Amino acid sequence: MTTLEITGGRVLLPDATVERADVLVDQDAGTILEVGTDLEGTADETLDASNSLVTPGFVNGHTHVAMTLLRGYADDKPLDAWLQEDIWPAEGAMTAKDIRVGAELGILEMIKGGTTAFADMYFEVPEIVAAVEQTGVRATLGHGIVTVAKDDEGAHEDAAESLAVAKEFDGAADGRISTVFAPHSLTTVGAEYLEEYVPNARDAGIPVHYHANETEDEVAPIVDEHGIRPLEYADEHGLLEPQDFVAHGVHVDETEIDLLAEAGTSVIHCPASNMKLASGMAPVQRLLESGVTVGLGTDGAASNNDLSMLDEARDAAMIGKLAASDASAVAAESVVEMLTAGSADAMGLDSGRIETGAPADFAVIDLEKPHLTPGHDLVSHLAYAAEASDVRHTVCDGSVLMRDREVLTVDETGVLERAQERADSLSARVER
Repeated sequence: MTTLEITGGRVLLPDATVERADVLVDQDAGTILEVGTDLEGTADETLDASNSLVTPGFVNGHTHVAMTLLRGYADDKPLDAWLQEDIWPAEGAMTAKDIRVGAELGILEMIKGGTTAFADMYFEVPEIVAAVEQTGVRATLGHGIVTVAKDDEGAHEDAAESLAVAKEFDGAADGRISTVFAPHSLTTVGAEYLEEYVPNARDAGIPVHYHANETEDEVAPIVDEHGIRPLEYADEHGLLEPQDFVAHGVHVDETEIDLLAEAGTSVIHCPASNMKLASGMAPVQRLLESGVTVGLGTDGAASNNDLSMLDEARDAAMIGKLAASDASAVAAESVVEMLTAGSADAMGLDSGRIETGAPADFAVIDLEKPHLTPGHDLVSHLAYAAEASDVRHTVCDGSVLMRDREVLTVDETGVLERAQERADSLSARVER
């Protein structure tokens, strides 16, 4: 057994208290051996956390990681126009190489911001698998299905590919990859395909992840055509199970909140994207009060425009208070829970908590910064003040991915150069 000891820091514990402690890790198993003081100090490797806060690695519950190549490509438009006029044409021109480089860039950015796991819905999934395997993070991956504007054969091929990808890559990267069946949304996938393929996913034990109730324009067509709310429609098609998680959940009513709570289906809140696309403000406090598991996600970098989970936490706290007209809503402790264990629970991961036996996934935050001084309440600082650039070290599965801001699993300069080249090439291929 090889061991890693994170020494001299203050540790965020599962009950949201902070204590001075060291953390001892079994690197072979990728799990935490002990959290406490006066550890032996005989570890094979040490990581200095003095003047730092050791937190669980952040978990990005919903993104499209390769969309980093479209960062700044199209801004200041409503969702439907943004997708149809800009994003979908660009994605149609993307190659497998583009996806690989975009995924490398996104994962690099997340590692530098303390994110150790993410959930992704995109295409050319084998390229994203390869990037995850190389960089050392965890990921829950799915091939996104869109059947609108496709003939029946093409629609079946898309749905079948999502199912095949989920079966093939579950457990890849030494178990760091899990998978989902991923209909894009309730309005972009026809009912006949849900009826045929969702039962197949259930038979294989595959969770389902999809966009739901992101905008009012996603709600109205279902209400008009079927006479029921979108999540009632989802329930009728077997899409609300405890292992499932939906992205956004902005325009949910009380009936739908109750459905989510009863089903045990989780919601991934993406406040920055929702604000930028003027999608609305999700009723996060009501979801939490109803017992719904809520995690945090950045969505893609084309609609955020970064992948910083600390930025997302601050946005969630601020917009949550505004949505509830209550300054006590979506409090710091709730946001930190969403940032870590909430997203992990939604994705079916054991991570998100620092305790004996848990996965050894950490972000170490440098507290010696003007904006983190004085240290009255470090949970508050994590929710309201900390920045991605404050992350000093990142550890996933017991392996050090970043030490003192240097990413160890990928050549940062090379990734940046390749990403710029691929983005320039992609832009030249797209007619706008």
